[in-house]
Amino acid sequence: MRLPLLAGLCLAILAALPARAADEVTLLLDWFVNPDHAPLIVAQQKGFFADAGLDVTMIEPADPNDPPKLVAAGKAAFAVSYQPQLHLQVANGLPLMRIGTLVGTPLTTLLALADGPIKSIADLKGGKIGFSVGGFEDVMLTAIFAKHGFGLDDVELINVNFALSPSLLSGQVDAVIGAYRNFELNQLAILGREGRAFYVEEEGVPTYDELIIVAHKDRADSDRTRQFMRALEHGVQYLINHPDESWDMFTAYKDGLDDELNRRAWVDTLPRFALRPAALDSGRYERFAAFMQAQGMIDTIPPLDTYAREIR
Repeated sequence: MRLPLLAGLCLAILAALPARAADEVTLLLDWFVNPDHAPLIVAQQKGFFADAGLDVTMIEPADPNDPPKLVAAGKAAFAVSYQPQLHLQVANGLPLMRIGTLVGTPLTTLLALADGPIKSIADLKGGKIGFSVGGFEDVMLTAIFAKHGFGLDDVELINVNFALSPSLLSGQVDAVIGAYRNFELNQLAILGREGRAFYVEEEGVPTYDELIIVAHKDRADSDRTRQFMRALEHGVQYLINHPDESWDMFTAYKDGLDDELNRRAWVDTLPRFALRPAALDSGRYERFAAFMQAQGMIDTIPPLDTYAREIR
């Protein structure tokens, strides 16, 4: 009789103990919530983060340039960012580390209106180009324009912040750089205007990871990071296996997500998610760093493991 009584006493004591508090984690998004963030939303909605002991709060930025800077300053645990910007930010001394990949292919395009005067990239000479996230646009445009016989000094760059499609439709700019093939192209079509997209990886820019997860360099190799990345992997696996149910979870995350634009973008984005988000393509990062150096954007190429790791 003593063993059952002792076991019951132990269970009663354990039940009386306070539950271990979840580790509070702030994740800064790169943009307002959209289908690019689907694996993160699924990981949140399915409880994968909670199962990993993480209480994750996702925050949309007021300025898409801010999230990596805030992580570098220790104001947030993680941020969704971009591989091209990472190379520049590290060269400028920000203590950042790539810990994972969210979208493993370029999404960026140089986008004009199909029924407008821009029929080829050469037509942009003397024109106005809108952009939203500063830094790497100069590099991409320099490489793209070089193939067509002109340079960055032959165009006017205008910061339009989030308003890529509106600035194009209003005639404020002749084209925008940074428009996503899964988003702005669909947005224009819904509004009754077709876009003419020039794909950067076909115009002299090496392929790269569009969306990545970054952490502070000194805090990247931690149990928290490993737990976060495992939960994210569960999220993307569930998303690929159950796209319809995942869509329902995505639209339930917050008001305003269940619309035609997100429906179209959802379908276009699914094939582009990194199925192994923690995996690192070392060659891809080294080639892109060499490209950045050749373009004069960085002076030296740092060792890869100082800014990008596969956290296991």
